[in-house]
Amino acid sequence: MTVISWIILGLLAGAIAKFLLPGRDPGGLIGTSVIGIAGAFIGGWISARWLDHPISKDFYDGATWAAAIGGALVLLIGYRLLFGNSRD
Repeated sequence: MTVISWIILGLLAGAIAKFLLPGRDPGGLIGTSVIGIAGAFIGGWISARWLDHPISKDFYDGATWAAAIGGALVLLIGYRLLFGNSRD
């Protein structure tokens, strides 16, 4: 997959993570999108590095999507823990 594919996957993973974890985010739509993109890269890196599952060259690989969504969820939870009350 190319970097553009990872960015698209990250945007979709961020939207799915936001759907799975509803509520107000401190960063809004742009912050959630950036978290999704970063989560996709980090989830893919962790999957390839420590879970011994190389990143597929196929955009529709389920394990790649799970890693991207998982990474976005972890970053979204961490972001909410650190900056959760900044929009109150």
